Amino acid sequence: MAYPLQLGFQDATSPVMEELLHFHDHTLMIIFLISSLVLYIIVLMLTTKLVHTNMMNVQEMEMIWTILPAIILILIALPSLHTLYMMDEINNPLLTIKTMGHQWFWSYEYTDYEDLAFDSYMITTDSLKFGELRLLEVDNRMVLPTDLPVRVLVSSEDVLHSWAVPSLGLKTDAIPGRLNQVTLTSMRPGLFYGQCSEICGANHSFMPIVLELVPLKYFESWSASLA
Repeated sequence: MAYPLQLGFQDATSPVMEELLHFHDHTLMIIFLISSLVLYIIVLMLTTKLVHTNMMNVQEMEMIWTILPAIILILIALPSLHTLYMMDEINNPLLTIKTMGHQWFWSYEYTDYEDLAFDSYMITTDSLKFGELRLLEVDNRMVLPTDLPVRVLVSSEDVLHSWAVPSLGLKTDAIPGRLNQVTLTSMRPGLFYGQCSEICGANHSFMPIVLELVPLKYFESWSASLA
């Protein structure tokens, strides 16, 4: 989860989020180098009166500053496309969950099980227990197994919502009458928090998402206890 005064991203929990972090650092370094070069040239032009007459009409220089940006764009586009295809790829998910957005709570249905469905409401401030996070805790967490591909089908019953978990690199719109899907694979157990990322109404800020990722044997015990 995010911390106060945090400037960077949350720690990656899935391979997709790791790729997103690598792409962010890669692109940020290119932008930093370009910005430094442009700033250096501007400062140089403002602080010197020297004029290089041999540089006034140089075809080679024009070729360089035309070809170099094209190369830089290719260096950005290739890893971007690689990450984009990774995010859209669905590789034989072993578990499918249907997520429905409501005003203003989430409901989850484990479609591979019979009668395994529940609603997830935010816990009000006066009902929080010691150590629980305000505006982020829910009464029923979405429990998932680790190290397994999971498909989440996202839709809405009333208005636009957005199902987002930053540490997993997930953000999918919940649109009435339309079914979106996203895949996730967690590399470690733990609690991961998200919120609705669409301005969906008066209680938009009170639709938290809590994923509890556990090893497979604990997930089977949890599902058996609810069946």
